[in-house]
Amino acid sequence: MGTMPEVRSVSAILQWWGFNVTVIITNKWIFQKLDFTFPLTVSCIHFICSAIGAYIAIRLLRVKPLIEVDRRDHWRRIIPMSCVFCFNIVLGNVSLRYIPVSFMQTIKSFTPATTVILQWLVWGKNFDRRIWASLVPIVGGIVLTSLTELSFNIVGFCAALFGCMATSTKTILAESLLHGYKFDSINTVYYMTPPATLLMSILAIIVERNGVMNWFQTHESILSSLIIILSSGILAFFLNFSIFYVIHSTTAVTFNVAGNLKVAVAILVSWLIFRNPISPMNAIGCSITLLGCTLYGLIKQSLSQQPGTPRTPRTPKIFRSDILPLINDKQDKL
Repeated sequence: MGTMPEVRSVSAILQWWGFNVTVIITNKWIFQKLDFTFPLTVSCIHFICSAIGAYIAIRLLRVKPLIEVDRRDHWRRIIPMSCVFCFNIVLGNVSLRYIPVSFMQTIKSFTPATTVILQWLVWGKNFDRRIWASLVPIVGGIVLTSLTELSFNIVGFCAALFGCMATSTKTILAESLLHGYKFDSINTVYYMTPPATLLMSILAIIVERNGVMNWFQTHESILSSLIIILSSGILAFFLNFSIFYVIHSTTAVTFNVAGNLKVAVAILVSWLIFRNPISPMNAIGCSITLLGCTLYGLIKQSLSQQPGTPRTPRTPKIFRSDILPLINDKQDKL
């Protein structure tokens, strides 16, 4: 019986890895093999599937209780978070459209650095020197990987880099805009996806409508392709559910290490499937980045356990006038 928690943690991690890697590979397959080169439309399908899935999970299956949100907070908190959430997903899909999975995943590992920098700039938060030191291998690895990437594309690189900033912004805003609401992943998806779907539908229609219509007229095997595209949306919802499960089944250290190993697994699987060229120096740069991310997570966890550790800084002045002073609760990652 003593091994049951360990078994649960391992199964949760493997489930998370499976959904995450499958979603990434499926999206890349859609862009590269199906020639459906419309990241806004793919993102819109993901949002629609996630919105329906969250509704079924909460309203019908009652997997998690619905967290009631004040009507005023829909405009002051939910809508701004939905916009950031929307662009976070879109930028990830745009980067997949133009660069290999291995390169995209390595750049996304830059997120800890952008989070620290944004908190330092926006909140004026001071960080331990060890935190800053742990960012050195992350930044150095990213630079080395970018300089040696054989399939470098400036559009994909910028999309992935801005995606890191969007992810960091989402995390930071969640601490201010969503404090007081103990949102789990399912409730987060339930509230965030409807506004994001509306916004994404408008953008997709304006930007990609003609291209999508032309794809329908010229592409072969429409039915099988649509099944794959729809499956990617369903998998995206289950990925959010698996994140909720793994967060509650593992420790913070385990989650950090597993997250970085997940990147390595995604890179390996994508290389086995798509065979994108990876130079030795590129692999070394990726390894340095992942080691730096692991070091960052371990240092952050160690500092959080020290007595007298300062709490998350208060909301910046630009948000304070619109936000009521509520109790800060732990946020689940999306």
